[in-house]
Amino acid sequence: MTTVTPLAIPDSRTPLSVAPMIDWTDRHFRFFLRLITKRSRLYTEMITSAALKYGDKARHLDFDPAEHSIALQLGGADPQELAEAAKLGADWGYDEINLNVGCPSDRVQSGKFGACLMAEPDLVARCVEAMARAVPLPVTVKHRLAIDEMDEAETVFRFVETVRDAGCKRFIVHARKAWLKGLSPKENREIPPLRYELVHALKDRFPDLDLTLNGGIRSLDAAAEHLPHLDGVMIGRAAYEDPWIFAEADARFYGGGPGPESRAAVVQAMLPYIERRLTEGVPLKAITRHMLTLYRGQPGGRAWRRYLSEVAHRPGAGPEVVEAALRMTEAPALAA
Repeated sequence: MTTVTPLAIPDSRTPLSVAPMIDWTDRHFRFFLRLITKRSRLYTEMITSAALKYGDKARHLDFDPAEHSIALQLGGADPQELAEAAKLGADWGYDEINLNVGCPSDRVQSGKFGACLMAEPDLVARCVEAMARAVPLPVTVKHRLAIDEMDEAETVFRFVETVRDAGCKRFIVHARKAWLKGLSPKENREIPPLRYELVHALKDRFPDLDLTLNGGIRSLDAAAEHLPHLDGVMIGRAAYEDPWIFAEADARFYGGGPGPESRAAVVQAMLPYIERRLTEGVPLKAITRHMLTLYRGQPGGRAWRRYLSEVAHRPGAGPEVVEAALRMTEAPALAA
């Protein structure tokens, strides 16, 4: 580990967090990442309020205590239903309830929530009010700058002001607009230009709000550039594609001492978790798929990824598969 100089950040702030990502930030990935960073805030995948009302609550909400601090992200547009979902999240032990006002997928659009709600700040305000009445936790909002032909600056300033007046104190701003017509969710993460200056301008306009920047941040160095001006930075796909970038996060942003000793130590620490989940019927591949990029760019990294990809899905696969992959991976490093 290299020596880093921690930033002077108040304990009340959340300087670094990992974005909620559908199909990626499930409980297995969150536990894995928690072995790399103890302090960065983690978010669930977006869970719809309807899924919690009508579906298997434990399947959606269960998490390991080691995952704290952890936020539950909800999707929906019905204030009462969202309030009930938020109450479930509080009862389950989450630390924050977050409302998704940024997802542009067709499925979310058909339900008239997610990024669609950028056009309805008054409805978002009613949702926030209802959730805040239902729980003692912070109720936060993750949103875009605007959608479609809407002016970004005018839209985001009005949106934040309206939702702030409903009691929301923390906003996570994805610094792009979303095009609901003509762009796929993937394209909406890449094509609309990033407007970091608008997020900085929001902080200037609303200095008492807690504002976190999301979008296009791929390293701790990039995150650190924004923290003198904002309260937090959220990293998305880079956290999944190269989770080891968080190895210095606690020391750098929280003054929390050194990170994990090595990648191998993280793998060893995952083995008891894997054993517990396997006894519950979770297949090995559901866990190891999140670990494939741990050795990205390292000697033996291809062997690690290839072996887990080829073997972890086999019937009866268990921790011994991960141990074998680790021996295979560490051998080139030892020989170097």
